[in-house]
Amino acid sequence: MSNKLTGIITRYAVATLGLILVAIGVAFSIKSDLGTSPISCPPYVLSLWGGLTVGQYTICMHLLFVCLQILLLRKKFKAENLLQLVASFLFGFLTDGALWLIQGISVSGFADKFYLMLLSCVITAVGISIEVRAKAWMLAGEMTTAAFAEVTGSKFSNVKIIFDISLVIIAALTSWAIFGNPLAAGEFTGLKESLLAQQEGVIIGIGTIVSAFLTGLLMKLIDPATEFVFGGLLDRASKQSAEN
Repeated sequence: MSNKLTGIITRYAVATLGLILVAIGVAFSIKSDLGTSPISCPPYVLSLWGGLTVGQYTICMHLLFVCLQILLLRKKFKAENLLQLVASFLFGFLTDGALWLIQGISVSGFADKFYLMLLSCVITAVGISIEVRAKAWMLAGEMTTAAFAEVTGSKFSNVKIIFDISLVIIAALTSWAIFGNPLAAGEFTGLKESLLAQQEGVIIGIGTIVSAFLTGLLMKLIDPATEFVFGGLLDRASKQSAEN
């Protein structure tokens, strides 16, 4: 096997590990029943409405993200960036797979659900950090965040927080239009009660709000660890994959 092929396989293998972790994080956030992670909020709203699964709606959303990137980057959008379409399909199936695998997990009580939600934030942040550092295929959500960061000259982690909050707002408006409730698929019982709700169908709860701010902040702490663990390996892989 040539050094170039070895380098490419290494980068994409590490990036795939990041995708798997993000999918697990999304599944845990949904399982917590305290609100889904920001990136899964719009697909989860639509999945409760019907038609497709969370993963399938996630694929559709990511296709829209790619179109947005093309509008933002124009000539800077590279043909190789279309590989994120493959990553998006893979991530959609991984999300549905992760939800299936943890369907037997049962958590009761607000404290346990809150801990599960915090765990989902950590796993998601680790996955995104690995995915971004690998510089192979990235999820369209992260690529769109990176595109906004490039055109605005802002740090990725800061744009990540704004991007996540925007997704939550979009999900709330969509839920309001479909269910007449901006936070869940059930009856709106008040802001405090809905944010702390612990029943199936909660789209935006305390977990969503915490995740929207916490994931980007956690990445600032996790990025150095990602660099320590994977930096040397990925730097060698990048050099190998750049060989003629």
